[in-house]
Amino acid sequence: MNAAIDRYAVMGNPIAHSLSPEIHRLFAEQTGQRLVYEAILVEPGHFPEAVAAFRAAGGKGLNVTVPFKQEAFALAAERTPRAERAQAANTLYWNKANALCADNTDGVGLLRDLKKNLALDLGGRRLLLLGAGGAARGVLAPLLAEGPAELVIANRTPERATGLAADFADLGEVTGCGFDAVPAGHWDLVINATAAGLAGEVPPVDPAGIDRDTLCYDMMYGREPTAFVRWAAAQGAGRAVDGLGMLVEQAAEAFAIWRGVRPDTAPVIRRLRTPDAPAGDDR
Repeated sequence: MNAAIDRYAVMGNPIAHSLSPEIHRLFAEQTGQRLVYEAILVEPGHFPEAVAAFRAAGGKGLNVTVPFKQEAFALAAERTPRAERAQAANTLYWNKANALCADNTDGVGLLRDLKKNLALDLGGRRLLLLGAGGAARGVLAPLLAEGPAELVIANRTPERATGLAADFADLGEVTGCGFDAVPAGHWDLVINATAAGLAGEVPPVDPAGIDRDTLCYDMMYGREPTAFVRWAAAQGAGRAVDGLGMLVEQAAEAFAIWRGVRPDTAPVIRRLRTPDAPAGDDR
């Protein structure tokens, strides 16, 4: 008798744009794992019921995207230290005691893309992080662990940036400010963690610190260059890239947690860099 195929999914709203089902299909094909992975649209206010129904139907693990990452964290009985730091979870699974466990693979996904795929050493560098919401919070601890000389969080509401910086001040040199008060000087890495790109906009920051030695990184991705990638290139950034690599790398970390095997991400990233890949934000 054939064994039942393990079931996984990503939950969010909206979710139709998600590349996660295709990514995990490619991972399973590459590693010889038998599983199915789907995208599930969840209405606000119904996330706990959706998770319970998924588990009751035999579900093994979930990815979680906007706007449910904080709810996923709160729902879990056990949480990893990186989920605790982020106060959000993008990966859920059930342990042998059937307890719901939460992890956050966003930060490690970003770091693997920056370090492995883009060959960027963050030690001693100046980093500018645009945005102070959940996407920024999820990557701050891993970024600071790399030992940058300075990390500045800039946000439309300065108080949110300074508050977020205070939450992570024990991990390194981090400060917060408004978009109009970004310190002068060259930036080695500028990360856009805002949702401005959903409206085709970019954060209103002075581009004076961006030059040919700057890597500008948009945590969003799309068929065409995102608004931030286009803007960064126009400002003379040496490199301007979107967040597809981060999406694949965080997915690989979740896959390894669930299945105990780590897929090779490079061929999957190459496969997805095609003109018909949908635009989206799986943060």
